[in-house]
Amino acid sequence: MPTFFNKNFILTIFIQLLISSICLNKALAQSPIQQFDDRVMIDIQNTRTPEKTGVFLFLSNTYRYGDIGIPAAMLVGGIVGHNEALRQNSLYVASSTAISYGLTELIKHFVKRRRPFIQNINIVPVYRANSTSFPSGHSSSTIATATALSIAYPKWYIIAPAFLWAGSVSYSRMYLGVHYPTDVTAGALLGVGSAASLVFIKK
Repeated sequence: MPTFFNKNFILTIFIQLLISSICLNKALAQSPIQQFDDRVMIDIQNTRTPEKTGVFLFLSNTYRYGDIGIPAAMLVGGIVGHNEALRQNSLYVASSTAISYGLTELIKHFVKRRRPFIQNINIVPVYRANSTSFPSGHSSSTIATATALSIAYPKWYIIAPAFLWAGSVSYSRMYLGVHYPTDVTAGALLGVGSAASLVFIKK
């Protein structure tokens, strides 16, 4: 019964998120939110320096290492230490990240929001990312990883660095000029929702 409920809960959340995302994209095109997004992006790009750009490029590129490395290290630690809870929680973290990634790609396919530098020629990216903009995949996957890890181990010394890393990666996407604030916010919400919906996997 609990498993059935959770599957239906996840499906309901997914359908609501997909419908909301499509509606949001249509509403964004000529709205105060789009104007806000553009203004924030231009303000951020005006603060760029070569040093900060190097740091945020590095942070942006760490997302795969964290998303894959964290559950992999947990799994290895659980096997070596004969720790069943750690092995189970590695599955929880990995599943949360994988679900958020899959949903992000699906939503991107349906929404097809243009990248900031394509939408507004005044926004100059550090590099020209491919694909579409909404939601931010870096944000959704890293926030999912951080959220699942924090739910599994609710200690300040786990929560603080996990969200500092995920938050830094998410901000880097705006700094680099490849995602709007609303892309990042939607990605973060998707990441949190993915981890929360799979909490029944946690040991």
